[in-house]
Amino acid sequence: MLYNRIKFRHLQCFLEVARQRSVGRAADALSLSQPAVSKKLKELEEMLGVRLMERSKNGVTLTGFGEVFLKYAGASVNALREGAESISQAQMKGKTRLSIGILPTVAASILPKAVDRFRTLGMDVTLKLVSAPNNFLLGQLRVGDLDLVVGRLAEPAHMSGLSFQHLYSESIVFAVRKGHPLLSKERLSFMDIRDYTVLFPVEGSIIAKAAEAILLAEGVGELPDVIEVISGAFGKEYVRQTDAIWIISHGVAAPQIGLGVMEALPLDTKETLGPVGLTIRADTIPSPAMQLFMHAVRDEAKAQKPGYDR
Repeated sequence: MLYNRIKFRHLQCFLEVARQRSVGRAADALSLSQPAVSKKLKELEEMLGVRLMERSKNGVTLTGFGEVFLKYAGASVNALREGAESISQAQMKGKTRLSIGILPTVAASILPKAVDRFRTLGMDVTLKLVSAPNNFLLGQLRVGDLDLVVGRLAEPAHMSGLSFQHLYSESIVFAVRKGHPLLSKERLSFMDIRDYTVLFPVEGSIIAKAAEAILLAEGVGELPDVIEVISGAFGKEYVRQTDAIWIISHGVAAPQIGLGVMEALPLDTKETLGPVGLTIRADTIPSPAMQLFMHAVRDEAKAQKPGYDR
């Protein structure tokens, strides 16, 4: 039968193009050339005898056959991955490895103590913690390089095939150094930040759109002096040394605010409130070790009550 010729690479290319809705972006994600990805898709369609995708100037869309095949292709790839992982774990003589993606909002707040909670269970588990932009982490989760992502909920378009479990909600804050001139200003408004350098979330980050929306709603318009930054270490140190204003998730700034090094400007940011939680693949059942790790994160979130809502 023709379908006996279908290889892992055919499924991998199909799944990535379906996720990205673009052959070019899928090729970049898979470190392949566009012609190579297109060739695999054509071969797959020829083997199945149907068109799986329609290409247009607006991107790639799945046909009805493509939507049906997507479900089974994803399940097949994950089953193969789980089988390979089971062999790998057996070769490690019981040693288990969990790969966790963490966003900055949790990296300095609930995660350190959550990891400590998990380690006190005495399990023979090696943790690999990866901190990176959300889109990258979700991509790694989707292809199986990560087992879990902990952080703010992504936009619906990026959650295909994934499942989210809510822990708490938090707002973004406008963080400044202790003693910043705006802290003593009467009738402070969002417009006042235009007089200072603003550290802004990089394009594509989860909170960037929330920050843009609240500034637009407040009539601030385009900021005259902006530095786009993803590094928490740089943001903390730059704010400490200057009068810059850092637009960031509360969880990132919370430790510095707690130490009295930084303060949040008294601006109403309730409209930026967003859920933080656990994201896993929807078509897999977490291993016992992963379930225990997730439980440790939930327990620490309850203990710290890190949600922020002015």
